[in-house]
Amino acid sequence: MASVELRGIRKSYGPNVVADGLDLAIRHGELVCLLGPSGCGKTTTLRLIAGFIAPDAGTVTVGDRVLSSAGRAEPPERRRMSMIFQSYALWPHMTVAENVAYGLRLRRTSAAEIERRLALILGVTKLEALRGRYPGELSGGQQQRVALARALIVEPETLLLDEPLSNLDTNLREEMRYEIRRLHDAFRYTTVYVTHDQLEAMTTADRIVVMNGGRIVQIGTPEEVFLRPETEFVARFIGGTNILAGRRDHGLVRSGPLAIAYGSGDPGTGAETRLSIRPHEIEMLAGQPPGGAANHFAGKVVRHTYLGAARDYLVELDGGQLMRVSTRLETVAAQGDAVTLHLPPHSCRALPR
Repeated sequence: MASVELRGIRKSYGPNVVADGLDLAIRHGELVCLLGPSGCGKTTTLRLIAGFIAPDAGTVTVGDRVLSSAGRAEPPERRRMSMIFQSYALWPHMTVAENVAYGLRLRRTSAAEIERRLALILGVTKLEALRGRYPGELSGGQQQRVALARALIVEPETLLLDEPLSNLDTNLREEMRYEIRRLHDAFRYTTVYVTHDQLEAMTTADRIVVMNGGRIVQIGTPEEVFLRPETEFVARFIGGTNILAGRRDHGLVRSGPLAIAYGSGDPGTGAETRLSIRPHEIEMLAGQPPGGAANHFAGKVVRHTYLGAARDYLVELDGGQLMRVSTRLETVAAQGDAVTLHLPPHSCRALPR
């Protein structure tokens, strides 16, 4: 295992810049998720680390070895890395045991060592009972575990995963998130995991690297990027939020007729700013707001959706702003009802424009 470091990485295809000055240090034994929407550059970054493409500028270093620099990339097979793709790429004519041991056989590992490692990895990945089956006889989750076992058995320095759960249904995806984290805790390989699914990133990662437009926009633990987003993009992408545009005014943000007190964040240096508040942090009350109460605003229910574990409301405030509110099941209001929204100041986060 070894640390991975990207310094000033840049990659373009014609006028399209897909990696724009990336600087990232991944610690030894850490699991880092590259998270962002389609086209943000996360898969390109993974391919640069893997050596499938060379950067136009900058370096990729693993431990004390510079593996890529401008126009040059050491081949993937010399990088001591394992990669798992969206498609599991299992050999259909090989059994589970044969698929998992394939990399060791290519390395001409002794039969005794192959069997030792195979028994260990099949036990850890809960595949021992399936070792004689073929991929066509396995479920999607079982095939994913085979792909993980095949990647781990060769004892790579670095493990790379490119949206490995995208082909699974919702229930299997949730199960495999925890399975990937369990296996990481067992082996502690330095791991880079690409996903566009924020729940995957929140569940599996030690740190999340949020990307947009070929750039890194924020790095932090799951808790840090959720509770303390530094930009409007991060606030919207991680967990969903309400954004109110306004202007700073003596410690408040004025958005239309609303004067909103906020408790955290950086409003920026200009007069114009943004406020972020998560739907579940808003309190919805029946009737009109109490006189003189801070951050209480009158509104009307536009839409109500029952979600099983919660209720989702769209409320139009008297200033015309639309706010999404997530409440407990016992909070019930019908379309057209007059309500009051309480925006707790400690939950309102100022963001630069």
